[in-house]
Amino acid sequence: MFRTLRNAWNIPELRSRFFATMGLFVLFRLGNHITIPGINRVAIYAMKEQGGGFMGLLNMFSGGGLLKISIFSLGVIPYINASIILNLLQSVIPALERMVREEGMQGRQKIAMITKWLTLGLAALQSFSFAFILYPSILNRYGGFEGIELYANPDSLLSKLFATFVLIAGSFLLVWLGEMMTEKGIGNGVSLIIFVGIISRIIPGFQVVIANVMGGGSASWFGFGLYLVIFLVFIGVIIWAYEAERRVPVQHAKRIVGRKMYGGQTTYIPLRLIQSGILPIIFASAVIMFPQIIGGFIRNPNNWWIKYVVNPITTETGNPDTGGIIYNVIFFLLVVFFTYFYTQMQYDPEKLSSDLQKQGGFVPGVRPGEATKKYFQGVLAKVTLPASIFLGAMAIVPNLLLVNVPTFSSIFIGGTGILIAIGVSLETVNQIESYLTMRNYEGFLGK
Repeated sequence: MFRTLRNAWNIPELRSRFFATMGLFVLFRLGNHITIPGINRVAIYAMKEQGGGFMGLLNMFSGGGLLKISIFSLGVIPYINASIILNLLQSVIPALERMVREEGMQGRQKIAMITKWLTLGLAALQSFSFAFILYPSILNRYGGFEGIELYANPDSLLSKLFATFVLIAGSFLLVWLGEMMTEKGIGNGVSLIIFVGIISRIIPGFQVVIANVMGGGSASWFGFGLYLVIFLVFIGVIIWAYEAERRVPVQHAKRIVGRKMYGGQTTYIPLRLIQSGILPIIFASAVIMFPQIIGGFIRNPNNWWIKYVVNPITTETGNPDTGGIIYNVIFFLLVVFFTYFYTQMQYDPEKLSSDLQKQGGFVPGVRPGEATKKYFQGVLAKVTLPASIFLGAMAIVPNLLLVNVPTFSSIFIGGTGILIAIGVSLETVNQIESYLTMRNYEGFLGK
């Protein structure tokens, strides 16, 4: 990886993309420190005390701006939720599926436009809930700061509506920054924004743990070293899983064109063990937030949604019970579901079989057509099952390990954060390698 980064630095195009990405990161981090006008400064201080649980998870996806009541408080959550909904609708609405599969670039542009309109609706709903319900309820119910007003002018409806508008605009500005990162920089912009929010918690986390150890707190140097070793082993296992692949052998038939004979070589189709990358983790995390976001609109504690949907996955303070059995089982099942869902979206056995037959290729020992389709279905099922279980286990194991050691949780950012950070890093390095390969190929042709 370090050799890849060093080689990339010597290429002017990649160097300019790197600087563009860093510049957009700076704008993103600056935006995280710009608070919404009209907010009480004492409320901002009180909000910073809420570093764990549900607020910590939301804060991670917002890139760290949520607890600072910044213009980027919503983060890219509305965009992620809109992408989830639209992808789910593609499997049940044939018109959307045809738009993606048959209309090419024009169809993808239409889907992107629909996603943005849906993002606008979700951002409006979420910003309204933040400005009118979520932030005030956190100050009054969870923070121990009863009596503190969120707004400098608490009786002004205009202040709340203005905050709602700023949150919507900030979310769209952040999505635009993500698109610019994807187009002008390196890697997927939206994923990199979440990645930066995760990484920004590690260094302050080390400071907290070291101060706890040196101050004679509950942590010890032995425990710190032990959890650091576990953390590094965890990273190694995840990297191995991301790089693992199942290679399906393919034999191309020989054909004669004029006086030359083509084909006859043996290749393979690489099917990665974790084909859907970090998307199942991101989407499962976003979905498990829905009950609490909707519950914020319901004031009656005896409401069926609160009693049977929200309460089983939260603690008495209203934060997610990340160390509880019910929460982790639901989160595990969501990760498994989205792993299967995105594998199906990315690899269609019928399309794989058809494309292979059109190219004059076949899997040795398998008849072309329906038999090849069933063969790919079996291979994908065998690859997806262990991958989904692995991703689900990696997402919940750190939650269970750290439930009794909250001091170390400030560093080890949870299974969700680790998987997202590693996944984004590997995908970005792979994209850099593809740029290097393309440049070397073009240089070879130029000679």
